[in-house]
Amino acid sequence: MNTIEKQKLSVLIITLNEELYIKSLLKDLDFADEIIVIDSYSNDKTTAIVESFKNVKLIQNTFEDFTTQRNFALEKASNNWILFIDADEKLSPELKSEIINTINNPNPASAYLVYRTFMFKNTKLRFSGWQTDKIFRLFDKLKCKYTTEKLVHEKLEIKGEIAVLKNKLIHYSYTNFDDYKAKMKRYGMLKAREKFKKGHQPSFIMMLLHPIYTFLYQFIIRLGFLDHTNGIIICYLNAYSVFIRYKELKKITSSRI
Repeated sequence: MNTIEKQKLSVLIITLNEELYIKSLLKDLDFADEIIVIDSYSNDKTTAIVESFKNVKLIQNTFEDFTTQRNFALEKASNNWILFIDADEKLSPELKSEIINTINNPNPASAYLVYRTFMFKNTKLRFSGWQTDKIFRLFDKLKCKYTTEKLVHEKLEIKGEIAVLKNKLIHYSYTNFDDYKAKMKRYGMLKAREKFKKGHQPSFIMMLLHPIYTFLYQFIIRLGFLDHTNGIIICYLNAYSVFIRYKELKKITSSRI
């Protein structure tokens, strides 16, 4: 009688100053066969918290961009099945069960998209462009890799079938205005580097109009106004990130002349 070998799962987490969430997340990963944290030399209590978990492997690696860091993490994973999760994300018991059942399915897909519920502090953000937010989190690393064309909002190159998990991740991305603004600034600067690599030139018109378009699209078309004050804040900060993208692109381009 043939038995199907149980598939093992590696959970990979990229961190930088995540002391607020990392302990809660690591406690919740009891279903994982391997947990690896790739830390970008945090200067808060993140590494101390991670090191207090004997079942977690901590590796520090200088951050260049998200794609490079994720591919570095993949190289360190012992198992083929990968669950990438951010420190500010939380898995429900239903999602954990679904992940285990999925990777042990006789005919799994190569990669799975997961929908996310965006939490604004402790309140669910229902609109503002986040109502359809989904991301690749679970995949077979033998059939997937992150391409180098994107430095932020990484692109996963997949050989084979793509499917979607039924249960959602809970995303506690917004804790306060200053932290989220710093995050959006960081994303904008990485997008600028990405555009520079592709040969894009800075444009004053785009620096002016693209952030305005982003705000209006998310606030009106994507129903951000239904999130009231929270919607205004999120739509503004996303537009701010776009502004930083063009401002930084201009700075990079000028420095190379």
